[in-house]
Amino acid sequence: MEIASLVVSHKKASVKEIEKAWHGNCGQLIRRILSYPNIKECALLFTCNRVEVYVVGEDTEKVLRSFASEMGVSQRIIDIYKDEKCLEHILRVASGLESMIVGEDQILGQVRDFYNISKKHGGIGEVLDVVFRKAIHVGTKVRRLTKINKGAVSIGSAAVELVEKTFGLNGKKVLVIGAGEMGSSVARALSGRAEIYVANRTFERGEKLAKEVGGRAVRFEELERWISECDVVFSATSAPNYVITREMVERAVRSKRKPIVIVDIAIPRDVEEGVGEIEGVTLYTIDDLRVVAEENLKRRLKEAEKAEEIIREELEHLKALLKDLRAKRAISLMYLNAEEVKEEEIREFYNKLSAKFGVDESVIPIIEDFVQSFVKKFLRKPTVRLREAARNGRIDVIKAVEYLFGGDESGVSEAEAEAVEKGSLEAAVQRDQG
Repeated sequence: MEIASLVVSHKKASVKEIEKAWHGNCGQLIRRILSYPNIKECALLFTCNRVEVYVVGEDTEKVLRSFASEMGVSQRIIDIYKDEKCLEHILRVASGLESMIVGEDQILGQVRDFYNISKKHGGIGEVLDVVFRKAIHVGTKVRRLTKINKGAVSIGSAAVELVEKTFGLNGKKVLVIGAGEMGSSVARALSGRAEIYVANRTFERGEKLAKEVGGRAVRFEELERWISECDVVFSATSAPNYVITREMVERAVRSKRKPIVIVDIAIPRDVEEGVGEIEGVTLYTIDDLRVVAEENLKRRLKEAEKAEEIIREELEHLKALLKDLRAKRAISLMYLNAEEVKEEEIREFYNKLSAKFGVDESVIPIIEDFVQSFVKKFLRKPTVRLREAARNGRIDVIKAVEYLFGGDESGVSEAEAEAVEKGSLEAAVQRDQG
């Protein structure tokens, strides 16, 4: 089994290309990827500066490249990571080292959210479960043990920093559209720097954020009016269509008669492209935050080095966990095979005893205990050796056991193997592994 990831990120792709790389909803995409015969597990990650697909199975690179082509994603902007590189990548992502704003906090919550979403839609199996849980743990640990998330560490705060440097915010009226995670980070970064207005489709949610940052909530239906009254507009909704159109801004500028700055940090974009062509309007998108990101990276290099060390240590631990997982599957196949033979032999032995000595079914538990003990002792050494082989990277040994005792080739599913392991022989397996 391989683990691999397809990555489209700010490192190679523009905002527009990242936006176009996402098609449909999570459930549809997961079902589509799992329809490939060689893929057993799948998880997705989608943020304002990355689209990532994680898979477990065989021929993973071929599958991911084929999927990218189906989605109309250029090979020029994708990266594919396999096995150890893939594991390292997700740990770096959760730790904020792969973010445009190095150390940003939002990505950790996004990794957690998409882990739960992918699990809900049936994409997460035992391998990705271990991987994503470890990634979330590492992301939390990096932020606890380093200062990598101190200062302007989100797209929202970086956007505020960019406007402050280029236009200034003191005494300005600022409209924040969207009270979700991104909009909230903008509003909090603006707090105490400007006169803040918050517009959100759900007025009560906008009101709550406005109160938190010392601002005022305004009606979403009155966007055009407030765009014309404010000096700076930050838009960060999750709307599928444009929230700010060219016509709307043209009318607002005519009535305002002074320059306006609009910052679009939404994916998909909130602001129609042509808005940037209007005289008196300066439009920024996530692409314009790269300069801020580079300055941010310079300030955090020392903390990033500490984070890298934590990731190196945790990567080794994750690799060991996955090796144990591989051994666990091979062990469960052995016990599955024994379980099938055991049931048949117990029934046959009981029939012989009943025919010859007239015993009743009260002897069956005694026979079961004997066979259980025999199986446990007989498989004890192979179990220990398999765990040793996994830890030493002897995948050939594990593959041989999978072939001999069943595996995919003989139609024994992972679900069946897992069911046996959780059944009557679970305690014996755990004792042998201890």
